[in-house]
Amino acid sequence: MGNSGLFVGRRVVRRWAAAIGFLGMAILPACTMQPEPIIIGFIGGSSGRVADLGIAGRDAVQLAVEQRNQAGGVAGRKVKLLIRDDQQNPEVAQRVMRELIEQGAVAIVGPMTSAMAMVTVPIANEARVLLVSPTVSTEQLSGRDDHFFRVASSNHASARRVAQYVLQQSGRQRLVAAHDLSNMAYSESWLAGFGAAYVDGGGEMLPAIGFRSGGEVSLRQLARELLASKPDRLLIVANSVDTALLCQQLRKLGSRLPIVAAEWAATERLLELGGKAVEGLLVGQSFDRRSTAPRYQALREVYLERFHREPGFGGVLAYDAANVLLDALSQRQGTQSVKEAVLKVRRFEGAQAPIVFDDFGDVNQGVVMTVVRDGRLVVLK
Repeated sequence: MGNSGLFVGRRVVRRWAAAIGFLGMAILPACTMQPEPIIIGFIGGSSGRVADLGIAGRDAVQLAVEQRNQAGGVAGRKVKLLIRDDQQNPEVAQRVMRELIEQGAVAIVGPMTSAMAMVTVPIANEARVLLVSPTVSTEQLSGRDDHFFRVASSNHASARRVAQYVLQQSGRQRLVAAHDLSNMAYSESWLAGFGAAYVDGGGEMLPAIGFRSGGEVSLRQLARELLASKPDRLLIVANSVDTALLCQQLRKLGSRLPIVAAEWAATERLLELGGKAVEGLLVGQSFDRRSTAPRYQALREVYLERFHREPGFGGVLAYDAANVLLDALSQRQGTQSVKEAVLKVRRFEGAQAPIVFDDFGDVNQGVVMTVVRDGRLVVLK
């Protein structure tokens, strides 16, 4: 071979070497590249007057996602959580719901109140993106074949149990209720379930008084209106802040009447704001504060260490809702939707008890009666 041939041969070898090197550089990132994260969302009211429930939910979902990522993620993919504050405002809730969908959320934990669910569920249905709510319990969303699931029982089941307990303890008394119209989807359906059971059991329901949280009517005026009907017992269907402050006004007016509250009020904020005024307050909950379940005890320990407060019913149920989604996503097969994956599994392990969905994404959890005693919510036997 002459010099010219040798030169050409070397040039060909160099070209092949360069090509192979380039190919190797192209393949290397592909081999080491991490798969795209799977995106889920959280929507809840974490600012404003009644932010305690939304904050508990937000923190619990964040904790569940962090734990899942530390354990390897979902089917080898990390989970990315997008958090949105609905501010308990319907327009904001609709806007942030669309934002989560546009940014690729395959499923969403939330919202935390029935009022926000009523304006976001239609958007979820249109986009076919599953919402799993920790705490929404309005009857208006029961028994529907839609993209809304929940891990808490519906209002009528829990409210009826509370009414039956009150009748067993106190007999046939005259009862008057105050209910928050700013979350009407919750308060009216809870009150309807309670009232029906209370009247069926022989009790007398006086005309209820509606009010709006933070509205023009003062809670002192509301307290006077409640007492003017000469009831034997009072019922408050409202958030923790208004329940605590209304109890204070009732006690300042000299009333020592027994008071019942709906589960919505049963956060740590109720105890902080209510003080002695909420002593003796009776609340029915799906959350058992005395639970010795290992999963709950482990959650409570980590949550306390991380956030320096009790998870409460909002945090525990939000943690459950997040893990329902994460477990379903881990077991999803082929072209299954998230909804189909949840219904395929159907039974999930909750922090305190199993969560079993019916065909419509509803559950039937028990009710635990609690009373405020010495500044704590104590479970009644």
